[in-house]
Amino acid sequence: MVVHTLLVVAVLALAGPPVAAQSPAQHEHAGAPPERLGTVHFETSCAPEVGVAFDRAVALLHSFWFRAAIGAFTEVTARDPGCGMAYWGIALSQWGNPFGGFRSPQALAAGREATARGFAAIHLSPRERGYLTAVSELFRDYETVEQRTRSLAYEKQMEALSRAQGADTEAAIFYALALAQTALPGDKTYRNQLAAGAILEPQFRTQPDHPGIAHYLIHSYDVPALAPKALDAATRYATIAPSAPHALHMPSHTFTRVGHWQDSIDTNVASAAAAHRDKSVSEELHALDYQVYAYLQTGQDRAARKVVEGLPALAAAMASAPPGSAPPVAGYFALAAIPARYVLERGAWAEAAALTPVATPYLFADAMTHFARALAASRADRPAAARDDIAKLAALRDGLTAKKDAYWSEQVEIQRRIAEAWVIYAEGRRDDALTQMRSAADLEDATEKSAISPGPLVPARELLGDMLLEAGRHADALAAYEASIAREPNRFRGLSGAAAAAAAVGKADVASGYRQRLLEICVKADLPRRPPSRRPPLY
Repeated sequence: MVVHTLLVVAVLALAGPPVAAQSPAQHEHAGAPPERLGTVHFETSCAPEVGVAFDRAVALLHSFWFRAAIGAFTEVTARDPGCGMAYWGIALSQWGNPFGGFRSPQALAAGREATARGFAAIHLSPRERGYLTAVSELFRDYETVEQRTRSLAYEKQMEALSRAQGADTEAAIFYALALAQTALPGDKTYRNQLAAGAILEPQFRTQPDHPGIAHYLIHSYDVPALAPKALDAATRYATIAPSAPHALHMPSHTFTRVGHWQDSIDTNVASAAAAHRDKSVSEELHALDYQVYAYLQTGQDRAARKVVEGLPALAAAMASAPPGSAPPVAGYFALAAIPARYVLERGAWAEAAALTPVATPYLFADAMTHFARALAASRADRPAAARDDIAKLAALRDGLTAKKDAYWSEQVEIQRRIAEAWVIYAEGRRDDALTQMRSAADLEDATEKSAISPGPLVPARELLGDMLLEAGRHADALAAYEASIAREPNRFRGLSGAAAAAAAVGKADVASGYRQRLLEICVKADLPRRPPSRRPPLY
């Protein structure tokens, strides 16, 4: 991947004893480059001859290559049945992506069984018992204890272990990840994220080839206010562990937050290809969602469409896919988000109305299609046609509330408010519509995106700018667009809307600046976008 500072795309229509985690020959296939997973060393009381294999397994775990990690830790137990820490690794791998939502009972049962086997192992030092005690909290009484409660208990145990084992850098690194995992999306002080970063940044200076440190810095700073702090880790992680599909994808979290679209495209092209080879369907779809998001910001609509056309085959593969780096929810989310993004970013209202809702195990994934349909119907001056989809959004929101999923219930409520606002606007009640849109934008600003998504289908405050612009309130529209740009930089629609609003209020220099930025971003764009709407295009 070539990392530029701002070389993006599309056209404006307007270290030492640590053992480097290389795989032995049996882990490679003919013609493949040598496996590179970074440099990890984890002291254990296991048999010395499994040390290299154990380090490799931990490196796989640090890059969220969970299926491979479980296999690697299991190989360690075959060679040294008394290695208790191998069962710790299996348990943490069964927990999976810490940002991936709720776990299946099968994974939780497997994790609990692994911890029990670890405690029974003959090679287990007091330090290693601390690791097992911590990971066991993730599975303890999972039938009756809420996941967040268990995650917080794990975080506290890892804090105690890290303090007690001051020289154990792996304990500190996993504690930092636990802090990032339990950060609340509504905490705008970013207390946990900054605390995690304060642990990881000094470690990165002394262990620059460590995959977990780079990876967890990106996750810790995966919010607009902190994302620039992760750029160094983002530019380096894919070169540290290029064999891991997730390591190739993760830099795009930062690139998306700062608007480095071509960098995001490049790293996700590589990640999707690696995930495809690994048959990690959810990981491939997760990379494609970020990839399509970046294509659409740069006007590369044909490339985005090619991804959309390939979704049916990936959807069919989801049913039998083995677990990969990304949890199944990321795959189902991407299957719904990609076609919705493709139509909404282009203002293709007729195409959006033709989207077919598909029920999945995840209500918030189902909501995206209904949101796209409702928004499109209202924007095409068919408010009555939006009502059924808005009612479905309300039902999905209530279903998530009943499941005690407060975060996603709120995200679907934001979508419902946006869709309702545009219905009200289409009915001619502009002041009421703007009030509703502002409430949606304020609610969205008060939280943060999930790690499974590059961002909302369309930012609420950007849509507020659209509404204000159409209502002739150009100065207010410019303020809304600029507020959205500050949070979601270099978005095609945000920049083009800001240019239109600035021109309308006579700020020619400001308008020219936004147009110039679009030209720089959109050097690889297809033909100018002309949304099929009776209204003047915002682009």
